[in-house]
Amino acid sequence: MTETPMAEEAAQPPQAQMRVLGQFIRDMSFENIMAQKGGGADVQPDVEVQVNLDAKKRSADHQYESSIKLNVTSKDKGGDTTLFVLEVDYVGIFHIENIPDDQIHPFLLIECPRMIFPFLRRIVSDITRDGGFPPLNLENIDFVSLYRNEIARRQAAEGAPKADA
Repeated sequence: MTETPMAEEAAQPPQAQMRVLGQFIRDMSFENIMAQKGGGADVQPDVEVQVNLDAKKRSADHQYESSIKLNVTSKDKGGDTTLFVLEVDYVGIFHIENIPDDQIHPFLLIECPRMIFPFLRRIVSDITRDGGFPPLNLENIDFVSLYRNEIARRQAAEGAPKADA
């Protein structure tokens, strides 16, 4: 006796589904400190980028929010002069189904940021160019490493002895 296609389909777990419902800038600030101080164009920028990720469940069924928060500081290599500071909180809203509960956290902090990062990269490039600097083209971000490092940091913090007040 052979199995029918319906029985084979029933045996397979439901396929994971993800859709981007929307993307937006929640908050952004760009300060051209060099222009405010009347600095010249003879500088060599040294750019530092800090990345923070956040995610949360929204009130609607199967909807989640994932955000990438960037803090970009550019200083002159020759001195300690800050050229510009860019802070941006970029958010994606996602419809996600059929992801096991134990996998939703890494999914929200790895796959979701990976989906919206190219759009954030374009915004950063446009803002820095429009702010009077060469466009800043961000390198790809390894969201898997960021996630693993954060998990390791949290585990180390939980295992560390608590200081007495």
